[in-house]
Amino acid sequence: MTPMYSSRRLAGALVMTLALVGCSPGASTAATPPVDKAPASSAVDTATPPAGASAGVAVARALPDFSGLVERFGPAVVNVQVTEKRQEAQFRGPQGMSPNDPFYDFFRRFGQPNGGGGGGGAQPRGNQPPQRGEGSGFVVSPDGFILTNAHVVNGATEVTVKLVDRREYRAKVIGVDTRTDVAVIKIEATGLPTVRFGDPGKLKPGQWVIAIGSPFGMVNSVTAGIVSATSRSLPNDAYVPFIQTDVAVNPGNSGGPLFNMEGEVVGINSQIYSQTGGYMGLSFAIPIDVANGVREQLVKFGKVSRGKIGIGIQPIDATMAEGFGLDRPRGALVGSVEQGGPADKAGVKPGDVITKIDGKTIELDAEVPALISNVKPGQAVQIEVWRDRTAKSFQLRTAELVQDGESPQKGGSASPEESSQLGLSVRPLQPQEKQQVQTEGTLVVEDVSGPAEDAGVQPGDILLGVGGKDVKSLADLQAAAKKAGKVVPLRIQRGERQIYLAVRVPEK
Repeated sequence: MTPMYSSRRLAGALVMTLALVGCSPGASTAATPPVDKAPASSAVDTATPPAGASAGVAVARALPDFSGLVERFGPAVVNVQVTEKRQEAQFRGPQGMSPNDPFYDFFRRFGQPNGGGGGGGAQPRGNQPPQRGEGSGFVVSPDGFILTNAHVVNGATEVTVKLVDRREYRAKVIGVDTRTDVAVIKIEATGLPTVRFGDPGKLKPGQWVIAIGSPFGMVNSVTAGIVSATSRSLPNDAYVPFIQTDVAVNPGNSGGPLFNMEGEVVGINSQIYSQTGGYMGLSFAIPIDVANGVREQLVKFGKVSRGKIGIGIQPIDATMAEGFGLDRPRGALVGSVEQGGPADKAGVKPGDVITKIDGKTIELDAEVPALISNVKPGQAVQIEVWRDRTAKSFQLRTAELVQDGESPQKGGSASPEESSQLGLSVRPLQPQEKQQVQTEGTLVVEDVSGPAEDAGVQPGDILLGVGGKDVKSLADLQAAAKKAGKVVPLRIQRGERQIYLAVRVPEK
């Protein structure tokens, strides 16, 4: 199967991220539910081997026993079944599945777990039944509020919730937030079993976690594994610092809870990375504190308002850190600043490295969007940056984040000029070219070689500056490069994006 991305397109990799819904789209979010906070130290037991037991038996019996946790909180995990409109489904493949879905070929050949499709390819468009799919969710309040994934319920015309005791309820979609892939649904019931929330910030790689859900419709299936990493950034998912685990999750697990050893929900299972369409040991969960903030707003307002400061950021590697005079790779590099935005008004510039937000140290660029988006529009934010090897602080007020080209042609009358030290050949942009690509830059890269080519600079890139300094000519570039030293952080425009590339100057 050709690797591709489904549901949430994460281009530019050889693996695919799969939303874990059973052949259906959906999402959700959460806030701290009114659940008991009884001590959960006994949620998971570790058996003590008897005296004289062999080493092998001792190791086996020292493994955690999750049965107590599952018995107590498993009843709060639900199966979510959805139906889409016929007119939306008629353009899809087997049982309404999109031909772009990585599971399309599999189900076209072998059918779905519920018996749909299979053996004869997709049905004719006119006879295509409504799309049906399923995922998971969990009850967060006794009166029927449930968290799941946005890709599970988004666009559904009918949502049915099945409890462990086989009771079924028609559910209402309270709100969907596609940016975080979180959704809230509600059933009319009382006295329901609920989960309790933990602190995902306390998770450490190597700790045990378990998932409960409905993979391929197999209700209340339990799988266990460990935390592989925290604050994991995924392409096109800037607002979620994912929890990465090796817990086995599959289509149908979407929206189900990820529990820690205390029996607390620390995440919502959302995606997997795979080259085959199946589980390969890379699973991703939305931290429950992120979902909490979304849930509160969805329940109260029906939508989510997020703050923004008007910047574009990128990660910092070792070479880039050296170029900016950092002691090690850390923080988030500001690649672009929105004109007239909060950051621009406060004095933040391209080339600044964000090291703290409201006193919280920033290690990874993925932390910034999640932190800023959780700030209400109009609220004050304190930002500390690294500029010209000096720490500077700025206070600004967030604006509201609204939901929501071509490279210049080569040629022209001006002749290219070369910077042999960097391996760059540049020429001035013509007025019509600047208008075409809507840039403030004045130099376009004609050819690259050596250090610039190694750094990833491409012909057609527009050269904007070095570090935080703008460059308007080859002389500006050469002077700035000389001042930068061994590593020259070039700021370029590529299409509509502004990024930094670190060019290492070879030793003479």
